[in-house]
Amino acid sequence: MNIRGQELQQGLPLIDLIVATGLAASKGEARRLVRGGGARVNGKAVHDEAVNVDCLDLADGSIKLSAGKKRHAVIQVA
Repeated sequence: MNIRGQELQQGLPLIDLIVATGLAASKGEARRLVRGGGARVNGKAVHDEAVNVDCLDLADGSIKLSAGKKRHAVIQVA
C-alpha cells in the first residue's frame, strides 16, 4: 500500500490503516485485534486503539503493520 508523505505528517489512525491494508475486514475487527495485543507497528506491540501512525513510525521509508504472527503489510511512502 502507498500513502503520500503529507497524509503521514498529519497522522493516520492505526485502525483505519489496518482495515485499508486488509489485515482486518472492519474497524470493529481491527479494534479487537489491537485490544487483544495482536497488532504491531514495526514489530512493537500496540495496545491503544486511538494511536495515530505518523512520520515518526517510518523505518527505511516504510511502515510494517502486523496482525498476529503470520499476517503482515508494508506501507510505502510516496
